[in-house]
Amino acid sequence: MQIKLIAIGKTDNSNLITLIEDYTKRLSFYIKFDFEIIPDIKNVKHLSEAQQKDKEGELILAKTQTSDILILLDENGKQMDSVAFSSYLQKHMNSGIKTLIFVIGGPYGFSNALYNRANGKLGLSKMTFSHQMVRLFFIEQLYRGFTILRNEPYHHR
Repeated sequence: MQIKLIAIGKTDNSNLITLIEDYTKRLSFYIKFDFEIIPDIKNVKHLSEAQQKDKEGELILAKTQTSDILILLDENGKQMDSVAFSSYLQKHMNSGIKTLIFVIGGPYGFSNALYNRANGKLGLSKMTFSHQMVRLFFIEQLYRGFTILRNEPYHHR
């Protein structure tokens, strides 16, 4: 199985980039992982929030196949602790799917088309985080999930 993370807009904070690269490298020892960034949409001040979400949704959907499992990282999604998340990953690996895609939306969330296509929603916290920070937090949780599955000491129970 391959895991892909899709996000809208590049990160300009070099400290975050360094940490994301570190956890991405660590994660590569466990699974094929791809972090894909879709560039910010140009001229957004001329678009409504709904139009911006629709354009971002089209770009995200263009990166998916019908056989992919698509999970939106959404504030109203199911929340779980790290151990439960590792089980969630294991369940998907056992199901025989080829690609599991997680998506971090733009500043206004997701389009209706993305919600309709999604196979599920995950919430990282009831707190609000910047879209830049969520990337790091989520990749770290993926890494943590795989260390839990391997009974490695990174996650202390």
